[in-house]
Amino acid sequence: MRLTLFILLIYVFPFLAAGCGTFGPSVIKGERINYNSAIQRTNDEQLLLNLVRLKYRDTPFFLEVSSVLSQLSISASAEAGLTLPKIGGNVLGLGSGATLADKPTVTYTPLQGEKFVQHLLTPVKLDTVLLLYHSGWSIKRIFALCFQRINGIKNAPGASGPTPDYVPDYKEFTQLLNLFRKLQLKNALDIAYRASGASPELGIRLNPESLDWKEVRELTGLLGVTPGKKYYPLVINLTSEEPDIIKVELRSLLGVMFYLSQSVEVPAGDREQGKITITRYSSGEPFDWSQVTGEILRIHSGSQSPEQAAVAVKYRNSWFYIKDSDLTSKSTFSLLAQLFALQSGKIKGYAPALTLPIGQ
Repeated sequence: MRLTLFILLIYVFPFLAAGCGTFGPSVIKGERINYNSAIQRTNDEQLLLNLVRLKYRDTPFFLEVSSVLSQLSISASAEAGLTLPKIGGNVLGLGSGATLADKPTVTYTPLQGEKFVQHLLTPVKLDTVLLLYHSGWSIKRIFALCFQRINGIKNAPGASGPTPDYVPDYKEFTQLLNLFRKLQLKNALDIAYRASGASPELGIRLNPESLDWKEVRELTGLLGVTPGKKYYPLVINLTSEEPDIIKVELRSLLGVMFYLSQSVEVPAGDREQGKITITRYSSGEPFDWSQVTGEILRIHSGSQSPEQAAVAVKYRNSWFYIKDSDLTSKSTFSLLAQLFALQSGKIKGYAPALTLPIGQ
């Protein structure tokens, strides 16, 4: 018996040790990407699911993956395979085998409580708008999501809540957004701070060379400000009577999500059964919300799982998805994900709702 153990130590264990030394790096190389992809994909699915819920006036809910613990387990065995000379009249056959098992434990934390609700309902800050703008996002996309009024021009403010039954006011705002975007592409405007009294002041800065442009004159005319100026402060105080300022009203994160939920195309059967609110003109004709949100986001629906989808989720026996080829919608959805992270990222998690030892 002692001789057998001695032979195991000499012939078998070195092979096991050499093999085990390569398991860790190999597992990290493969599994880290798998975990990353799974979390990213399910985050997108959860965000899309909540947009669809809002369209149906169902309650949104968020679960955060707060931790993923991966435990590697190695089991080794000796078996026939290595033939040694006769010892005491017996032939001893030895071999080595090793099995590697990954046992992850995933912890989910619900995003809820007073602080999270406050962040959902608190209007987006102008500093957040500035951050997104200088991160390279289109001014049209940012303003469409975050602003519901600019100098009295309405961006479907009723869409910041459950789908209204009346047709929204949005056309003039769309014209305003298009002008902002044209000037941004021509490097004729910027969103920036300037020194003003005790604290810096955020506003729209125009390139001096563009002050006589047709688009700039149209922009200042829509905004109702004096043309020819290089700087117009952005002010949240809607009651301010100061001249030549741009008074804005920003949506909350929940308001942004409600606004984008209007882009969900609901199956005809659900519409006929009254499961959603149908917005109508005074004549009774249904209003098409794609006139408001169609240029930035389209969420399609169907009875079958889509083959070419950037993100898809099944809800109420139907599939809702964003086409993988719809780059505009994918960009808007990505911007929403960033807004959500900015608004809720500082919220500390509460007690875990569920811990799953998946490998057991």
